[in-house]
Amino acid sequence: MSCTNKRHILEIDELSVSFLQYEGKKSTRQVELPVISKLSVSVHEGEIVAVVGSSGSGKSLLAHAILDLLPYNAKTSGSMYFDGELLTRERIHSLRGNKIAFVPQSTTYLDPLQPVGAQVRQSRKDPASRQRQRELFGRYKLGQGVDEKYPFECSGGMTRRVLLSCALMGDPELIIADEPTPGMDLALAKQSMEDFRAFADEGKGVLLITHDIELALEVADRIAVFYAGTTVEEAPVADFASQESLRHPYTKALWRALPQNGFTPLPGVQPYVKDMPEGCPFGPRCSRYSKNCQGEIPMQRVGCGTVRCTLYQGEDLAVHHHHGTS
Repeated sequence: MSCTNKRHILEIDELSVSFLQYEGKKSTRQVELPVISKLSVSVHEGEIVAVVGSSGSGKSLLAHAILDLLPYNAKTSGSMYFDGELLTRERIHSLRGNKIAFVPQSTTYLDPLQPVGAQVRQSRKDPASRQRQRELFGRYKLGQGVDEKYPFECSGGMTRRVLLSCALMGDPELIIADEPTPGMDLALAKQSMEDFRAFADEGKGVLLITHDIELALEVADRIAVFYAGTTVEEAPVADFASQESLRHPYTKALWRALPQNGFTPLPGVQPYVKDMPEGCPFGPRCSRYSKNCQGEIPMQRVGCGTVRCTLYQGEDLAVHHHHGTS
């Protein structure tokens, strides 16, 4: 069993994000709401890593944290590395839209006052840019004349394909795609996934944020499972072939909820940030919950994956220190 030791394009080590908020309408006291806590995930060259989890688990905030697009009242800690070098704010700003491309979930990222063709070309008028933009539009069935349309004249599905074209237009090393397929028919959704696959196969990386675990399993190399603002497991796609090869009780519950595995729903709900339980956030819904689950639980390496769960503590396993390994 060989685990990948390829070059890291992106490494996120123990990322935490909280928002400062006033306690009540008339209060002057600020409280910190933790929305992401001690999250670790990495993308190697040639790899698509899908971040999956239900809505409200903090997946989109992860994309915004990497790209420094969080609102002013956000506070972050932890480390992020791109190509082995620390990602400072200055470095993020020079890489964003360049070496790191973003396919946002919201279609409001397009400029309402500029035709979509010019936006994809970043207003370049040279023949090579026009040619590349037309190729991409052709690929995504954005027909003649669409490049002259304004965003409000495009349907939601068309707008998503325009955003995808924006990301593939340059020469990025990493694409961060936040729910890129809603509103697309299945054939186009699969095609955009194939394009991410081809992009990764050139030795680049894709971080795919999605709630569609089935689509993710078709295209990704590794799956990072999110629950209540943290990664509970990171596993190669092959491990999803059976429940036995998965590690975390929440991942196993997700597996059982897939149509092909019996569609078994998981009772209970994900905790809201203000009502986080001590220790493992999944504790209240877990059949294996014990006193041990109330403390600090580090990420540990198990086989070719990592897990944050006390069921594996005390076994002779190398604790997973993110930077430089995986």
